[in-house]
Formats: sequence, structure tokens, C-alpha cells
Amino acid sequence: MKAYTYIRKGLFEFREKPVPVILDPRDAVVEVILSSICTSDLHIKEGFVPRAVPGVTIGHEMVGRIVEVGSAVKHLAAGDRVSVNVETFCGECFFCRHGFVNNCTDPDGGWALGCRIDGGQARYVRVPHAEQGLTRIPDSVSDSEALFVGDILATGFWATRISEISEEDTVLIIGAGSTGLCTLLCVMLKHPAHIIVCEKSETRARFVREHYPEVEVVAPEECVEYVRKRSAHGGADRVIEVAGSEATFRMAWEAARPNAVVTIVAMYDKPQMLPLPDMYGKNLTFKTGGVDGCDAREILRLIEAGKIDTTPLITHRFPLERIEEAYRLFESRADGVIKIAIE
Repeated sequence: MKAYTYIRKGLFEFREKPVPVILDPRDAVVEVILSSICTSDLHIKEGFVPRAVPGVTIGHEMVGRIVEVGSAVKHLAAGDRVSVNVETFCGECFFCRHGFVNNCTDPDGGWALGCRIDGGQARYVRVPHAEQGLTRIPDSVSDSEALFVGDILATGFWATRISEISEEDTVLIIGAGSTGLCTLLCVMLKHPAHIIVCEKSETRARFVREHYPEVEVVAPEECVEYVRKRSAHGGADRVIEVAGSEATFRMAWEAARPNAVVTIVAMYDKPQMLPLPDMYGKNLTFKTGGVDGCDAREILRLIEAGKIDTTPLITHRFPLERIEEAYRLFESRADGVIKIAIE
């Protein structure tokens, strides 16, 4: 089969690979129905993910149909339509038992698919720890509706959960890319008093205004002052940083009120600095790290109930054989692209 492969920094290309097989009794082999391109894939290409292994098939955001399961897999079967989790996790170690599945201590634990082991920008993928990393999709939920459950929607759900949002809060979301929009959808479920989105792209800002008119949108150069004026206590109660630049990292703590929670979702391409003397007395709580993608069943339940709809984020579709064209479009951010479904 053809598999879109990480060759070296700056280069992905198709390589011919064998169809994956069961290697461990806990494995499943999944035929990919839809996959997508994630910003994390671009980070691999740009050399910002040291764990990424040259020669690995790219892709960790997908839905598919199980074709085979290992002998230890009891609750899934061939023919099941499933969402694939960005993380593989054993479910048994200290971190998994506490819900910190991104830090699973199994050799295949955490973000492995499309990074350390072959992922899903191919016809088939092997998924370790299948009973943890695959979630059966309800019949009433389409492939497109479920596409982002295992990655960017899981990220938004996790970020919202750890931010501890209440209905009295003003919440600032920095960045309205696809992960920022998924975060917005999950924050909206908490019904905070005010939601403000900061976004520099007029195309993305317009998307937010058109689809979520109850949300306030502000440009970066006006953000800190705007938030302070519209917050009861001199800043946002909760800030979720999803953009990933030095300027937005600083903006996150500047726009927060004293004793606020600042949740850092973004991946950065270089270290960031907390200027503690400037921050002294704000008493902020920072929450950081990779998504703990262990809420797929709850997310699918919310989709089935009509409470989350990410399908407007799919702005373009390409067949797998045209994935290089899809990457060029995604990297350029042209033509109003937000997310691309690879069929």
C-alpha cells in the first residue's frame, strides 16, 4: 500500500509499505475511511518533534473500520466503525489510572501513531492497545462528524476540562485555528458569561463571527485592553492559549486577571520565558501539556446528542493520492482552509 511517510526534516513523500498485521494480542488493524492533516504533522515536517522517527507513516487523526483484532481484544470486532485516538495507552499504569494517558509508560504509550509508529495517512493502520485507543462510533454519527474526536476535539475537551470553567467566567481563547475552534465548541458547553476569541487572521475571525455570533472576536493588538475592559476583575478568569507564538504566550498571562487559570494548549517551536518579576503578585495557575485523550466516548455522546458539530471545520476534501496537494494548501492557509478531510 502507499503510505505518506516522514523521510527527513522538510520532506514527506509516498512510500510503498506492506499492509500492517497484528503484532500483539491487544492490537487491531483498521481500514482508514477518513484522515486529516494536523498542525502537529507540520511540526514533524519542520523538525520540531524530536521524537518523530524518520520512515514513519504520518497521520494520527482518523476514523475507520476494523478489519482484524488481536486475541486479547474482547469489546471490539471486525466491522466496527471506530474513531482512532491520537494517543495509544495501556489503561493500567499509574498515569493511565489517573487519566493522564498522554504520559502512559507503555513503550507504545502517548502520542505514538504517526510519530513513533506508523499512522493513518495510508489505507490501513495498526493500532496498539485497541480497546483504549479505538472508540466505536454510534450509527447515527457520520464519519465526518467523528473525524476530529480522537485529536483536536479531544484537545479542546481536555483543555476545557482542566480550565475549570464556571458560568460566571470570562474566557479568552487565543487562536481560532482548527484546535482553537474545537476548544471554543467545548467551552461553549460550559455556558460561561463571556467568551472572547483572539485571532489575527481576518478569514478565521470572520468564520467565528458567522458561525458563533454570540462569541466576541478581537484582533491581537487590541486583545489585552479589550479583555480587561470587558472583564469584571481586570482580566479574563480563564485563558486558553492555542496559537503558539511568543507574542500569544505573553498575551495569555497579560490578559489574565489575578488568580486566573492559564491553560497552554499550543505547541511551540522554541522555549518560552515566564518573566516572573513582571508577573509577581498575579498568582496565576498555569496548566500545560499534551492532550489526555481519554474522553472519546463522552465526546461522541455529545455529538450524537447534537451538542457538538465540527463538520463546518472541514473546508476541503482530497483523495489520498492527492495528499501532497492537500498539504500545500494546508500549509499556505489559502482559500479559507481550516481542516482537510483525506478520503
